[in-house]
Amino acid sequence: MHIEAKDLRVDTFCSSGPGGQSVNTTYSAVRITHIPTGLVVSQQDEKSQIKNRAKAMKVLRARLYEIEMRKQQEAIAKDRRSQVGTGERSEKIRTYNFRDNRVSDHRVNFTTHRLTEVLNGDLSEILENVLTHFQSEKLKDATVIEARS
Repeated sequence: MHIEAKDLRVDTFCSSGPGGQSVNTTYSAVRITHIPTGLVVSQQDEKSQIKNRAKAMKVLRARLYEIEMRKQQEAIAKDRRSQVGTGERSEKIRTYNFRDNRVSDHRVNFTTHRLTEVLNGDLSEILENVLTHFQSEKLKDATVIEARS
């Protein structure tokens, strides 16, 4: 993960806690703040400021990577949930009516009276209408996006 230097605020301070003579005399502890996210990482394990800074950057990268992965996983999960639906009767895709020899696709408002052919595998008429509908929807979305730009 690449982190811009301009997005970081690095503070140095004296280490706290037990440690002997160098605790309050050297500025070896490091606090790095990632400004866009507000994420703060502090490190004071080593006596060297350079080593503490390297460790803090490593931790910061790991946390930012974790945040980014979580965002991607949430987006994928949201997309999956929108595709699955709740399974309620109002979300039906097709109705097969044997008495009237009819197939209705409710997503695209298409009805054909060729139920026997559809059940035997001739889906060309239904697929053409579904493809046409979804392509026109994509085209509408693209023109709306262009109009906003």
